[in-house]
Amino acid sequence: MTAQELTLNIAVNLGRIGRWACEGRKSRLQQFLSETQVFIDRLEQASKSARFQQTFDIFKKSFDELKADTRADAQWAEMVFTWADILTHRAKLA
Repeated sequence: MTAQELTLNIAVNLGRIGRWACEGRKSRLQQFLSETQVFIDRLEQASKSARFQQTFDIFKKSFDELKADTRADAQWAEMVFTWADILTHRAKLA
């Protein structure tokens, strides 16, 4: 997969994760957080543009914080949705 495709896969997963968190359906969150981490690891190894690298570095730090935060409430979901939007728009730069 290309960097753009990996970025979009991450964004789609984040959208699902955020939706489930808002709905209180936490049973699948860990599965999709783990799957998203696999995509992030693959994107880490992929060739990316310099313009996208800064966004990716900030996202990785934020994602690690989100994974460590187990509350998965509305505020948590909002941060997940924000990153889904950012990555969707920045994917073309990847």
